[in-house]
Amino acid sequence: MSLKQKQASVVATKVINQHELFILDVRNEEAYGDWKIEGESVTSMNVPYFDLIDGVEEILPKLPSDKEILVVCAKEGSSIFVGEELVEAGLENVSYLSGGMKAWSEYLEPVKVGDLPGGALYQFVRLGKGCLSYLIESNGEAAIVDANRMIENYTTFAENKGLTIKATFDTHLHADHISGGKTLADSVNGTYYLPEEDAGEVTFDYTALKEGSTVTVGEVTIEPIYSPGHTIGSTSLMIHDAYLLTGDILFVESIGRPDLAGKAEDWVQDLRTTLYNRYKEMAGELVVLPAHFSKMAELDEKGQVSAKLQDLYQKNDGLNVEKEEDFRKMVTENLPPQPNAYQEIRETNMGKITPDEETKREMEIGPNRCAVN
Repeated sequence: MSLKQKQASVVATKVINQHELFILDVRNEEAYGDWKIEGESVTSMNVPYFDLIDGVEEILPKLPSDKEILVVCAKEGSSIFVGEELVEAGLENVSYLSGGMKAWSEYLEPVKVGDLPGGALYQFVRLGKGCLSYLIESNGEAAIVDANRMIENYTTFAENKGLTIKATFDTHLHADHISGGKTLADSVNGTYYLPEEDAGEVTFDYTALKEGSTVTVGEVTIEPIYSPGHTIGSTSLMIHDAYLLTGDILFVESIGRPDLAGKAEDWVQDLRTTLYNRYKEMAGELVVLPAHFSKMAELDEKGQVSAKLQDLYQKNDGLNVEKEEDFRKMVTENLPPQPNAYQEIRETNMGKITPDEETKREMEIGPNRCAVN
């Protein structure tokens, strides 16, 4: 027997379809505790690589003999070493994650959300980071919303479907991941839209994304709705009066945090007004599609993250805080840690700094932390 290689796409299929998966994660305890591959049918065990350099004999009784074992590390090198040791020790079904957790962080899984006139709406699920981006297509045209920096995922998808990418949108200036919106728009000679309230320090040209100025893609209308609170410029997108892309304002199980630009106290009231007034006036049948998710349980049986607006007002705790004082306390105190390198990510998304590709990968490593909880 020999050690097998597993691509992130294959692991993603297993996670989404809830196929049984046993993972031996050989990163250090802190990295594992902060961020790991998770899923309803995933079992994982953490044993740091340095504890296994002299041999794997001590952990053999703890490993399943009747299941495939996927060995995972940061970049793949340590997992190959440990995986080969396991094979030499007699285990028959051992593989390693190609590219390690870096590859897992960058993989995007496209999932069809629903039909649109002349086309469809797709959600690109970044399982390893909790990011959600969107492709809207109609009559051979396409638009991308909240693109990740791995733009080849969108261009390849569009090419395979014979689509011309007409525009890209960022619902706000992102602080947890590096946007691919501007780069993608430039590469296809399209228009890049960004809320002007978030663009005060950007160093490049953009088209203002503002309420009242609709954009059409084929037969589909994209309607910007100003919805500040996560950032001062946060803008939701209504798609064909059926879908509401909420950016980082409203998630399936939480709400957006207002502190990533250091303006929590200033933006709390904007956040409450958006969630408790502006959104509440909208049709309850709207399908909410956020820009992030926090845990795998938020994915439905198709592998997508979504919910009807009326259902969120029933079950999302962030939408049911009666007193303003309690709401203010919830979104300004006891928040989770801020995203890794979030200030550098914001500066990158402004065009102020231009890190190389490896630095960008390092900046994004870790979970998404744009939600209040």
